[in-house]
Amino acid sequence: MPRTINFGLWYDFRNPNASLTFEDFYAASLDQIAWAEDLGFNSVWLTEHHFVEDGYTPSPLVIAAAIAQKTRQMRIGTNLMLLPVADPIRLAEDAATLSILSGGRFDLGVGLGYRQVEFDYFKRQLKNRPSLMEEGVEIIRQAWSGQPVNFNGRRFQIDNLRVTPQPTEPPRLLMGGMATPAIARAARIGDGFLSTGGIGHDDYLAALDALDKPRSEGAIFAGQWGVISADPEREAARMGQYALYQTNHYIKWGAFGPPESTPEFATAADALRDGMYEMHDADSAVTALTALLTQYPQIKDIHFWAQFPGEPFDQGNARMEYIARNVIPRVRRNIENQATI
Repeated sequence: MPRTINFGLWYDFRNPNASLTFEDFYAASLDQIAWAEDLGFNSVWLTEHHFVEDGYTPSPLVIAAAIAQKTRQMRIGTNLMLLPVADPIRLAEDAATLSILSGGRFDLGVGLGYRQVEFDYFKRQLKNRPSLMEEGVEIIRQAWSGQPVNFNGRRFQIDNLRVTPQPTEPPRLLMGGMATPAIARAARIGDGFLSTGGIGHDDYLAALDALDKPRSEGAIFAGQWGVISADPEREAARMGQYALYQTNHYIKWGAFGPPESTPEFATAADALRDGMYEMHDADSAVTALTALLTQYPQIKDIHFWAQFPGEPFDQGNARMEYIARNVIPRVRRNIENQATI
């Protein structure tokens, strides 16, 4: 059977541009996603944070429902939502509803989170993240089973609660993380691993091995930080300021380690050279992606940031069209040719 690989787009719906209303910004983003499906992109991925001045989306499932109505075949997923600050029953209900609305096209990706302000408001403790994650996953799976949920854990107690409606196709429950314990957890109780910038692929495979799970049963959904353009140097000059904004906020929040020991980047050039970004033209992107997919046949989906915070839509559109026309078909042919050798 030919190998199926989805190519997709990643959105955070951040809008630091004060001249663009969120109404206009959301409408333009939804139109862009529908157009991307026509270009040949197979998936769209949404992420979650709360209480961010630029509007980083706190409600990805609401947006996912709107995308489901604007698209026909594109898979919709979260990479990722913050399960430890959520009510797992409520999240299970919303995800089941999305599966129904989308005709089974929704995948629920979850992770631990790390921002103190989010845990404070939702009355959870950062130190309890592992147990909140483990118990939340078990509760969600029970909720989608069609049987009453019965659970007695350290964080949640649920007695004989039936959750409806039951989706015909329950979402895949994917798990992300960059630390070894989180990646091992994804291998143990997840339906797949959400990676960020290529981090953790080998750890995920090692965790499958340790569990005596066949590597062929593994599934990686790879969030890439690649920037692909006909002229990478010119593209760096155009989008560098937006990438600097993006990555420095993640550093300040603690995404890549304790902020006090993880310095921010001083310039856009520094961020693009030394951060997670990879600058490519079509030829180098095809080479890199083919190598990645060859090394890790577990990869089911590769998705790229569609828009950087504050970036004009025409810049994101240009990259999307370039990737769709000059990269994706060539990578697919390379992988198909490998299968026939």
